[in-house]
Amino acid sequence: MVYSQFNDTYDIKKIINAINKMKDRKYKIMEICGTHTTAIARFGIRSLLPSNVMLISGPGCPVCVTPMSRIDNIFEIAENKNVIIATYGDMVRVPGSMPNKSLEKLKAQGAKVEIVYSPIDAVYIAKENINKDVVFLAIGFETTVPGTALAISYAEEKGIKNFYVFSLHKTVEPVMRNLISEKDFDIDGFLCPGHVASVIGVKGFEFLSREYNIPSVICGFEAGDILVSIYMLLNLINNKESKTENEYIRCVNYEGNIKAQSIIKKYFEPRDDLWRGIGEIKNSGLKLKEEYFKYDAEKRFSIELSNKEKLTACRCGDVIKGKINPFECSLFEKECTPWNPIGPCMVSCEGTCAAYYKYMR
Repeated sequence: MVYSQFNDTYDIKKIINAINKMKDRKYKIMEICGTHTTAIARFGIRSLLPSNVMLISGPGCPVCVTPMSRIDNIFEIAENKNVIIATYGDMVRVPGSMPNKSLEKLKAQGAKVEIVYSPIDAVYIAKENINKDVVFLAIGFETTVPGTALAISYAEEKGIKNFYVFSLHKTVEPVMRNLISEKDFDIDGFLCPGHVASVIGVKGFEFLSREYNIPSVICGFEAGDILVSIYMLLNLINNKESKTENEYIRCVNYEGNIKAQSIIKKYFEPRDDLWRGIGEIKNSGLKLKEEYFKYDAEKRFSIELSNKEKLTACRCGDVIKGKINPFECSLFEKECTPWNPIGPCMVSCEGTCAAYYKYMR
């Protein structure tokens, strides 16, 4: 392995020293993972690197890339008195296009909103509230889609007819292709999300090296994982090797999780989808297949999905694309704080603005 000179163990001091010797050029590395963004800030990774190694946060936070129009759709459903919204916790404070409106505030006004830790929890809520429609907000990249699919499978098995899914699921490859296609793209390499790779495998990221000659490393989430992955990526860049390497070998294999891939394909199919600050990307979202429309909240509540984004003073879109860091947004720390979030990047536990506010001020 690339780090064999460290006796196949993570000697962090040696890795940091090796990275700090690489001062011949500038390196721009992008992570496509909100968990990486938070870990890099929390562990103080940037402070351990030389100034010529730049870590740039990309569109890796599922909550952050959900457009305002979809959030407005959620509010529309939540305002129905016969509905219980089941959601992960980091969705409850996300604002839509209207100021001072969120699931948290709607709940205070009487809406039924339940925080769940698993999609199956939403099915249990539906089972216990047969006179209510329970809508699970299915958000996340490939990592969380199998859980949503399993929840639908369980509801089908038990004959639960009041459980619905509002699919906000997105996939990683299309947005990475979209970033690379931009005229001002100048990223030298990618740190790829280990949890997504655990589902789609190393092969799911090989398009980067095969089609674009961009090196990448699939990375775990501890400080050692991140530093080793950076070192591996810098070596690939220096040696002009366009490869996709796997640092996260304890959880990721080449093929990925075949069972997870299979259940995703059973219940979902790709669709064009809107990304906050980026726009519509072809085949980047996932919708329920026609044979499972009876579980589709879009069909149940006649939701019309917009393909256009609404503009605000919030620069979450530029942060998501790595065009600016949060300090360059005029709202950051002023109008926009964790207690008064203007955009989702300040709300989600994986948001870049939230990470910068908590760990890097």
